[in-house]
Amino acid sequence: MSIITILSDLLIFLPSWLMMIISFSLYIYFTKRNSINIPGPKSYPIIGSLISFYQNRHRLIQWYTHLLSISPTQTIMVRRLGAPPTIITANPSNVEYILKNNFNNYPKGKPFTEILGDFLGSGIFNVDGELWNSQRKLASHEFSTKSLNKFVVQVLEQEVEQRLVPLLVRACENDIVLDLQEVFKCFAFDTICKVALGIDRCSLDISHPPSPTFAGLAEAFYTAAEISALRGAAPVSAVWKAKRALGLGSEKKLREAVESIHVTIYSIIRAKRLENEKGGEGENGDLLSRLILAGNDDEMVRDMVISFVMAGHETTSSGMTWLIWLLSENDDVEKKLLHEMMLLEKEAEGLSFEVLKEMNYMKACLCESMRLYPPVAWDSKHAAANDILPDGTVVFKGNRVTYSAYGMGRMVELWGKDSLEFKPDRWFDEPGVLKMVSPYKFPVFHAGPRVCLGKEMALIQMKYVVASVLRRFKFRPVGLEKPVYVPLLTACMGGGLKVRVRKRSVT
Repeated sequence: MSIITILSDLLIFLPSWLMMIISFSLYIYFTKRNSINIPGPKSYPIIGSLISFYQNRHRLIQWYTHLLSISPTQTIMVRRLGAPPTIITANPSNVEYILKNNFNNYPKGKPFTEILGDFLGSGIFNVDGELWNSQRKLASHEFSTKSLNKFVVQVLEQEVEQRLVPLLVRACENDIVLDLQEVFKCFAFDTICKVALGIDRCSLDISHPPSPTFAGLAEAFYTAAEISALRGAAPVSAVWKAKRALGLGSEKKLREAVESIHVTIYSIIRAKRLENEKGGEGENGDLLSRLILAGNDDEMVRDMVISFVMAGHETTSSGMTWLIWLLSENDDVEKKLLHEMMLLEKEAEGLSFEVLKEMNYMKACLCESMRLYPPVAWDSKHAAANDILPDGTVVFKGNRVTYSAYGMGRMVELWGKDSLEFKPDRWFDEPGVLKMVSPYKFPVFHAGPRVCLGKEMALIQMKYVVASVLRRFKFRPVGLEKPVYVPLLTACMGGGLKVRVRKRSVT
């Protein structure tokens, strides 16, 4: 029996005023004990690091990364009023321990699932335990089917050739400045809607007006995602909870956005059930049809497809946007990538699934881009019981434990003195042979039992789109300012990526 348990049992026999004094003293003692050898921002009684947190609220990810870089263990602790102590790490041994070795002790936890609960409901990315396990098994089966991979490539071909390329040709011929991030977001949202929901939004089709039924779906998703992310970054969680209870401000907008999403998704589910009853695409079609055929109720299907739509569009659009910008800054890398693309396409006479898998230099470019600018900046768990991480950090039950993918990509200890440079060659052991890099060193697709099921699908999509547009067009950013990394629910480029499009000469 631990000393904490013994003291807790003794406290019930003491007067209430004495219990309060002893409890507060114990809190201070164990808080200090937990701080031993754990660097972090300056902390004060009661308010913790609230002052430093507020001062750095517009650059939290960069602030945390700096603190991690000067920590001997690449681990820090941050305390905030109204929130459990947060342990943040960029240590791969800790990440592996949290995500795999002691997986059961580090669930998402109620504090995290509360933040996303209104938006993602009981979807796979926002639940723990048996509910997560059952959804994981179902989703894993569907994502492993060859028919879904074939369907994804078919959708990509249609969206690229019939929507994306004509849009870029028009921009080129009319010297239109495009926000490439916005174009990629629309493209990725349309693609995931086809793959996950079986609907065609037509948002990039210059010859076809967007469907009025689904026109507001993307905007509702963006609103819900942004406000949910702001909940997580709020210095005091009681503020957004009070606004939610009173239906004020951003929380009112969130509720309206979620209601709009639910209404639209339910209408799609009803239509899909009727289509399947009449002998629709079923096993050879979209993910929604597959989930319905598996016998799931409407609410479960709704929450699962919302999670997949959320995860499946902004992550890929972010990855492609940052890569295009980085290539515009690194002509030598772009030339090597074009050489690989042209060679493989010429040999295979097209962009098949097999050709895309062979694009190793393309994969290295994408990995290097996501190392520096990960689509998801960090991920958090909550300790179910007291524990000690591999680097010696003491974790108490209820502590929030976060690993920073953004910070890890910038650690000199992990990537060398050139860690801030864009060098795809670092992903090769020898020419053409990719390194086996630990997912706990490079956790952009998470790792362990909760590793991203759509990892290969996301890589195929990004490879297909980048290869398809780069062989035809050059993209040159408008302005010389370095883009700003904005870590919301999924990260984006602040202000977008404004570019001019030019046709590429075929050599």
